Amino acid sequence: MADGYGHLPRGPKRLMMAARWSAQGLRAAWLHESSFRLEVVLAVVLAPLGLLLGETGVERALLATTVLLVLPVELLNSAIEAVIERYGPEHHELAGRAKDMGSAAVFMTLAVTALTWLAILAS
Repeated sequence: MADGYGHLPRGPKRLMMAARWSAQGLRAAWLHESSFRLEVVLAVVLAPLGLLLGETGVERALLATTVLLVLPVELLNSAIEAVIERYGPEHHELAGRAKDMGSAAVFMTLAVTALTWLAILAS
């Protein structure tokens, strides 16, 4: 039964399609984005390390999840860059600003990760 806007509930077929699109996005990021590949390798190493180094459940969760949080932010940054590059190589102030903001979001996530690790491991 549709809701008030005419949207049908998601069934198993729609969920499978969404999962396939997500897998395609991950594959594209892995194949075309060297920063994403580097951050995946770091996450594979650091997330389990964070689980070992944390003394409490909260510390373990913070150490592991801050590392993992970098990945979706990098995916969003890559998506922004792909859309901008779709429209051509010419420089446009707004395109440059959008790409810089996406990069800043990744940088800030990495900074939060580093500060979290320093705060927990230095205590």
